[in-house]
Amino acid sequence: MEKDKLLIRDILYVVLFAALFFLIQFAVEIGGALIYGMDKGLSVQDVVMGMAAGKYGQVLTATVVLSSLITIVLYGRMKWSPVSRTYLKSKPWSVVFWVVFLALGTILPLEWIYEHIQLTMPEQTTQLFESIMKEPWGYAAIGLLVPVAEEMVFRGGILRKLLQMFSSTAAGNAGNKNHWAAIVISALIFGVMHGNVAQGIHAFIIGLLLGWMYYRTRSIIPTIAFHWVNNSVAYAMYNLMPQMNDGKLIDLFHGNSKMMYMGLAFSFCIIIPAVIQLYARMKPAK
Repeated sequence: MEKDKLLIRDILYVVLFAALFFLIQFAVEIGGALIYGMDKGLSVQDVVMGMAAGKYGQVLTATVVLSSLITIVLYGRMKWSPVSRTYLKSKPWSVVFWVVFLALGTILPLEWIYEHIQLTMPEQTTQLFESIMKEPWGYAAIGLLVPVAEEMVFRGGILRKLLQMFSSTAAGNAGNKNHWAAIVISALIFGVMHGNVAQGIHAFIIGLLLGWMYYRTRSIIPTIAFHWVNNSVAYAMYNLMPQMNDGKLIDLFHGNSKMMYMGLAFSFCIIIPAVIQLYARMKPAK
């Protein structure tokens, strides 16, 4: 009976964490649109629709920064995503190093896959991201705060509770692999919360990797590092190589398919040793 109560409690926590993440973003966006609309003599609906279409980049960036900060503070203060120095005290610099390499190594292969299955973001979503990346605070929002906020919610909160749920239901089952069920479910939630198919599939794939890292370390430090690299590369590519924003992977290699496949092969020369090293090195801090 007690076990059933704990299971129901953990399920409710998962629902709460996902719902709050959405509601905080929604409330801050509406609040930002209301304030900006009152200042400029515009209706809230007009501002919200404009933000969705990539207009009012300053307002959109400010709402992302504020909603991320609220999420970080709330989940930290409520201990929904426990923040401990224990893992940092274990000096996991080699793990972080290989996480960064793994994140860099996955960029070209994933882009190649998405192109071949013709997976593209909706134009409206692309415009929204571009409007943030143009702003001076764009990197603070996309590159720094979003990775921390999302990792606290989806790995530190949701996946942590799911792992508790599946470990309790599998108690006494030697050699169970129920942690993968928790990782897959958390990755699915992560994908769905991105709101469109293209981002959702990307978030699901990345969510599997991030879930594996969290399961092995019980810390969001490695997952934040991976998420930071992923978002930072996107930001850098947009601002340093704007010609690639509407281009394809082969354009990065000036139309040379041989060079492109060499780049993909080199990526796997990074991915394979990175995964091997992480498998050997990732473990919870004692």
